[in-house]
Amino acid sequence: MNQAATEELIAHKMRAAGVPQPTITAFLGAVRRVVAGDRGMLPESTIAPVQTLPALATMTAGPAADRETLRQLAVVKLNGGLGTSMGLDRTKSLIRVRGEDAFLDFIARQVLGLRPAGAREPAFYLMDSFVTRQETVAYLKKYPELSADGEVDFLQNMVPKLEAETLHPAHWPAQPDLEWCPPGHGDFYPSILGCGLLDRLLARGIRYAFISNADNLGATVDPKVLGYFAAAGLSFLMEVCERTAADRKGGHLAQRPSDGRLVLRESAQCPKADEGAFQDIGRHRFFNTNNLWVRLDHARAELARHGGALPLPLITNAKTVDPRDPKSPKVLQLESAMGAAIECFPRAGAIVVPRSRFAPVKTTGDLLALRSDAYAVTEAGRLALVAARQGQPPVVELDARYYKVLADFERLFDSGAPSLVACASLRVTGPVRFAAGVVCRGKVEFVNPTLTVRTAPAGVYSDQRVEVG
Repeated sequence: MNQAATEELIAHKMRAAGVPQPTITAFLGAVRRVVAGDRGMLPESTIAPVQTLPALATMTAGPAADRETLRQLAVVKLNGGLGTSMGLDRTKSLIRVRGEDAFLDFIARQVLGLRPAGAREPAFYLMDSFVTRQETVAYLKKYPELSADGEVDFLQNMVPKLEAETLHPAHWPAQPDLEWCPPGHGDFYPSILGCGLLDRLLARGIRYAFISNADNLGATVDPKVLGYFAAAGLSFLMEVCERTAADRKGGHLAQRPSDGRLVLRESAQCPKADEGAFQDIGRHRFFNTNNLWVRLDHARAELARHGGALPLPLITNAKTVDPRDPKSPKVLQLESAMGAAIECFPRAGAIVVPRSRFAPVKTTGDLLALRSDAYAVTEAGRLALVAARQGQPPVVELDARYYKVLADFERLFDSGAPSLVACASLRVTGPVRFAAGVVCRGKVEFVNPTLTVRTAPAGVYSDQRVEVG
């Protein structure tokens, strides 16, 4: 079968599933690159390190965003994920963070706190997936004032998995839903265009969007960053942090010598031979927080120029159609990253922000830190590191055998989180239940060498290894 026929097979399957044209256009563009041999790789020889960037902490010039600029802002949270890494099959942003409040409660109150009484802006939307939409929309009914136009979300699309050999759409009658996969959050651009929301926002006079992950409560609207973005006349701004040893395997920012544009390189785009350079945090100093600022009118123009889809770098993942069955047919999943759009705009930049603006919850250890006294709820409704932490969160490592699943984690911390305000790192090995009144200072490790749950009693633990028995 020739390429045109293969593309028609793919497009037909996507149209039949109701996928809008901009996403079909973007996906077919990715397929053509795969046919041409592009696997999205960025060898070290094609990029250069980014040496210096403006930093929010040292920025003194330039105004913070005023009321009029805030009125032109839309806040968008990426909300397509389930808490599968914690053993859940429900929307991750509905996990309880503090008391009875979930991520979405904090997000809703943060947005409402930016609005004067009776105002509709900043606008607010979630980018949901098919699996998160229903319970998310139901949950947010407790905040009816959050939606200005009856809409509170738009949908991320889905794309077909492709047979590794033929690039035809995968066929798996035993479980047809496994024939599809998410296209990565780079789908933000064709999704917001295809559903008509981008044009509706522009018609309301909204020019800027702040986009971030729903599980990152550090990603709040900072008027100083918005003011910088607006005054600089940028089309795209990425918030980055300095990489540490803990970040060496994550993606980084770089520069393309051929045209001077900034690029984002993810681990899947790094050839194995270049892993040493990729993980060199002295060479590649900055990582993407996925807190992004976009000029919507500029994005609309770029989308129109490229037929409705930005030419985002390709991320190719080789998998099996049933991820739980290694003997099922081999497929390719084609994805893109939202932050990779930094290379699509002539006027794009990056700004170094404090680590406190990057606090994603990927594990129950991250969740424990948020529940501890290392964080406090501010008057603006933000969950932020306390001043004594000096911008550095405690490092928490919990034994995945006993704490990975949220239900198990809750049972072992049924008396609440230990005090971590003065804790540099907490490591727990084995099944340890924490009594109320545990205080950790410095570097503390709890070890239970048995298979039976043991309790760490109340007390102050400072720079020590504790065998619980």
